Amino acid sequence: MHPEEAAGFHLVGHSDLNGSGDGMQVMPHRNALYVAHFGPSGMGTSVLNISDPTRPQVAMQWEAPPGSHTHKVQVADEILLVNHELFRSDGPAPVGVAIYDVSDPFAPEQVGFFDTGGRGVHRIVWEGGSHAYISVTPDGYTGRIWMIIDVSDPTAPFEVGRWWWAGMWESGGETPDWPEDEDRMAHHAMVHEDRAYLGFWDSGMVILDITDPTTPLTVSRLNWEEGGKTHTCLPLPDRNLVVVTDEAITDGCDGDRHMIRVVDITDETQPYVRSICPVPEGDFCDRGLRFGAHCLHENRPGSYRSQNLVFATYFNAGLRVYDLADPDHPVEIAHWIPECPPGQPACQINDLFVASDHTVYVTDRVNGGVYILEPSDELSTQMTDAA
Repeated sequence: MHPEEAAGFHLVGHSDLNGSGDGMQVMPHRNALYVAHFGPSGMGTSVLNISDPTRPQVAMQWEAPPGSHTHKVQVADEILLVNHELFRSDGPAPVGVAIYDVSDPFAPEQVGFFDTGGRGVHRIVWEGGSHAYISVTPDGYTGRIWMIIDVSDPTAPFEVGRWWWAGMWESGGETPDWPEDEDRMAHHAMVHEDRAYLGFWDSGMVILDITDPTTPLTVSRLNWEEGGKTHTCLPLPDRNLVVVTDEAITDGCDGDRHMIRVVDITDETQPYVRSICPVPEGDFCDRGLRFGAHCLHENRPGSYRSQNLVFATYFNAGLRVYDLADPDHPVEIAHWIPECPPGQPACQINDLFVASDHTVYVTDRVNGGVYILEPSDELSTQMTDAA
């Protein structure tokens, strides 16, 4: 069992999510906090009252449909989007995107559903406006593709456009021309203006031109000599940089390292890796469960936004904060690891959200639930200076 470890943060509040502690994506909306669940608990979505952040209270919960999980939440424009994806099953189960009206944050009302068929939706990016961006496995494809949907009428969402790598559309007569041990599939894409930066799993990062959202076009692709399972590609547009995480998917230090890279896109047709963020030091390989990079705080409108500070989850190495003022030499400036969750050899800090007031929400996917953190005065000053 490992005690709490902290440098730059202190714990303000915690919820075990009424015993369903497999927390995944997390996002606040006014005095509510929406927490998605990984799936083993059977819970789908939790809504917490965080008006007193020292005592977050579960206000309501609903289970995922049997055979699926609903492990992602996105909130904007008084609308909550929740994914539905088959989970450790071949169905049947509803698959797609559920759309809720959350004008009353504590009484979500489902108003629409976008049915994708296939295995459903893995991840959603929804920051308001007309378009949401999803990674989805429709019927007829070898893996997840990337899709743009129109949610301007939440009761009647529809597809706008889709992108896949040539060779993925099996039912369309395409055949893969890549190695059998390489999984080409979309994780999700962060969007800035007319560009999308897509994590493409075993095939690195893909930059897409979405000037015409009905027909996304490939600008470039960058893969790695080591790693894979590319997860998040966060653009820092003022600096012509993209911060890219791979997702560790094996326990301990088995297999390739899964890192956080700083990529230069000054010439977006020829992106290249400038540096790699420092790997946390310690006995993490021996603590159990996964050790390696995963998610980034995604600089959403209305949240804390910085072109210099990057907040990342690192599974059993917890939350990590990097200063990229010198993009060739990233520096870790803070971290936080919770006390080991009950019944587990280590934590698995999975997702995070950094609010504009510098409050940080993080989840643990094994049994820890959700944690609410505040930065130290020194780190808060750094965050203010870097915003």
